[in-house]
Amino acid sequence: MCKLLGVKRGNYYKWLKHKDDEPSFDWNHLIELVKTYDEKYDHILGYRSMRDRIERDTGESYTDSRIYKVVNYLGLQSKTRQKGHSCTKRAKDAKQAPNKLKRDFNASSPNQKWVTDVSEMKYGLNFEHKLYISAILDLYDRTVVGYVLGDSNNNPLVFETFDRALEANPGAKPLFHSDAGFQYTSPAFINKLKNAGVCQG
Repeated sequence: MCKLLGVKRGNYYKWLKHKDDEPSFDWNHLIELVKTYDEKYDHILGYRSMRDRIERDTGESYTDSRIYKVVNYLGLQSKTRQKGHSCTKRAKDAKQAPNKLKRDFNASSPNQKWVTDVSEMKYGLNFEHKLYISAILDLYDRTVVGYVLGDSNNNPLVFETFDRALEANPGAKPLFHSDAGFQYTSPAFINKLKNAGVCQG
């Protein structure tokens, strides 16, 4: 049988004597999860980020090595994201909220601390076009809880990002930290935060 299957006899006897200490595991389920999240995030997730998002959304816990094996098995490769630079415009005489975060970028639970910014990216043959991405990051596990792409760096871009983050995390009331950009210091956005019971800082 070993000769017919091309298996070394030593390996067969080693397998025959081994004890399976690991509980039964549904690889097909994990494979489908990895495929789903790869598509959902447009192929930008590495295996560590994918593990974090799966655990956050489903409550199912996997090791990095197990996710890596599935990613490798499926031949998935994360896209390299072009680094943008912050393009937030500061409003003159804007009233800044007190800095309650105080550079403490650690959180003990999800939706405890969110940070946000807008970045500009250029594209086209001569990089003649601009694209803006507004994103909100949860400092607990560095998950992007909301993001919006747009052609203009304006209030609707930031407001919609916040709305999407709340929609994805119902009942969240995090400490919300940003710079002093005109969107974040506008009365409309400050009222939006207050209505959601979110503390700015």
